[in-house]
Amino acid sequence: MTESTRSTEQQQADMPDWEKRFRAPRVSLPDWAEDAPHRSLFVSNATGTYELYAWDRTTGEQRQVTHRANGTTDGLLSPDGEWIWWFDDKDGDEFGVWRRRPFDAALVEGDVDAPAVPGLEPSYSAGLAIGRDGRTAVVGRSTDDDGSTIHVARAGEAPVEIYRHRESAGVGDLSHDGSLIAVEHTEHGDAMHSALRVLRPDGSTVAELDDTEGGTVELGLEVLGFAPVDGDGRLLIGHQRRGRWEPLVWEVTTGEQTDLRLDLPGDVAAEWYPDGSALLVAHSFEARSELWRYDLASGELSEVPTPPGTVSGATARPDGTVEYLWSSAAEPSVVRSTTGATVLDPPGVKSPASVPVEDVWVEGPGGRIHALVQRPAGATGPLPTVFDIHGGPTWHDSDSFAAGPAAWVDHGYAVVRVNYRGSTGYGRAWTDALKHRVGLIELEDIEAVREWAVTSGLADPDRLILTGGSWGGYLTLLGLGTRPDAWALGIAAVPVADYVTAYHDEMEALKAMDRTLLGGTPEEVPERFEASSPLTYVDAVKAPVYISAGVNDPRCPIRQIDNYVHRLAAREAVHEVYRYDAGHGSLVVDERIKQVRLELDFAERHLGK
Repeated sequence: MTESTRSTEQQQADMPDWEKRFRAPRVSLPDWAEDAPHRSLFVSNATGTYELYAWDRTTGEQRQVTHRANGTTDGLLSPDGEWIWWFDDKDGDEFGVWRRRPFDAALVEGDVDAPAVPGLEPSYSAGLAIGRDGRTAVVGRSTDDDGSTIHVARAGEAPVEIYRHRESAGVGDLSHDGSLIAVEHTEHGDAMHSALRVLRPDGSTVAELDDTEGGTVELGLEVLGFAPVDGDGRLLIGHQRRGRWEPLVWEVTTGEQTDLRLDLPGDVAAEWYPDGSALLVAHSFEARSELWRYDLASGELSEVPTPPGTVSGATARPDGTVEYLWSSAAEPSVVRSTTGATVLDPPGVKSPASVPVEDVWVEGPGGRIHALVQRPAGATGPLPTVFDIHGGPTWHDSDSFAAGPAAWVDHGYAVVRVNYRGSTGYGRAWTDALKHRVGLIELEDIEAVREWAVTSGLADPDRLILTGGSWGGYLTLLGLGTRPDAWALGIAAVPVADYVTAYHDEMEALKAMDRTLLGGTPEEVPERFEASSPLTYVDAVKAPVYISAGVNDPRCPIRQIDNYVHRLAAREAVHEVYRYDAGHGSLVVDERIKQVRLELDFAERHLGK
């Protein structure tokens, strides 16, 4: 063993647990090629930056296939296993082109992969589907000027546009034989609830499906995938007809719909087994998830055993086994197989465990609110407490491993995460409650849980931190201004700070979402944008504020954050700002660690324990 190796190992051993969790090698659930299942593609941070890796399961060889300063996570393996497609943007701005490289090509520093679709200008990605013939791809794009477009690209030919609309739309899937293309669109103007259209490669329409209620499109549909069988027109879709997400099989050429009506209480998604005879069902309920197998011929539903916690992704292999990415709040993520084996076990420092999560239900103005609580082992309250608010807003916190909350727990804080109205996983009504009074609705739920945390003895009311990233960062700034006496400190990462400026500067797909949430543009409903904008309340903020922002962020652009910061500075309010050269978050491990260290330091200096 060399001296440098010993030095590295000693450095790793001397790290605090919170830093080890960020540095520990992580892997995503491997994607595998439909016609070459021994070839897989996954994401890992093994080099200190999240990049794409090719894996030949026959030889065991794993190779890094992308290398960029700010990392790469968007990639797809062609069904024949011959090509890796990856999305190339500029420093995290999400505006770029698809490139591709042969699966078995060595990564040579300085080489640049050729554009996968010559002739298509840079854009935001709106989905990609690759044909089994190795020559065809369906590419979804979005730009401020063109709205949403979809192109069919064939090797050696100019790409052909088959779809265009001002509202957001994207590629859902390409059928097994390449004859049908499923599109999710929001031509009706409701970006929260998609309708479906199936096209031929020449752009002609085969079938349409809208779910309406009361004459307007209020229910969502999503593409889960075509049956993996040649000549099979079955499309697996998700619907919300009974107030939650459930799957059904739609035969697009005849219009026949087979509603599965699975007897499971929460949201249900599914994907095909490779032979098309069964479905792998993912069931999410009250912040946990599990897997089932549904036999289409018999209707039999059988459990696929997984440990208690959260399955973040799963796939059925050709031999009938299932691989899945699993974790819990206490135990780090791992890719497992129903064979009992660990699928990927990257070398390097292992991630320390954290503490389990506790479930809390609090009565709120819109119904019962589910919160997840972690506290230092053996600690009794009242404790300094961090309300760590999730982004989205159409997302939810779950019983899964997260290095950020674990870092706060290591430093003696209790952590509370709230699945406020607008969160997914608690039924359509809960998610769709987030309309018009945007931000204010979520904060009502956060306030109800805050009151519980204080009255229960968990939280010290004088040492409460409100924090979050993206939409969570937005709610942090909004909460500091609308309830200035409720919080001792605020830490906002990549937030919406000035809603009107954010709307004008953000990517087109998010403009559509904001129009849906608020009922129009800033010019059409100015009073709603004003009521929901943190900038409106910035002069009321009392707590010290820490803000971090990516200078290339297309989702929460930097100009609107600067507007908010200038208002803080004008009245000499206590604040700090950290800007970094990336987009909506960083894929570089050292950068992530730096940001957490700065947040912990800010809290210690201004709050103490």
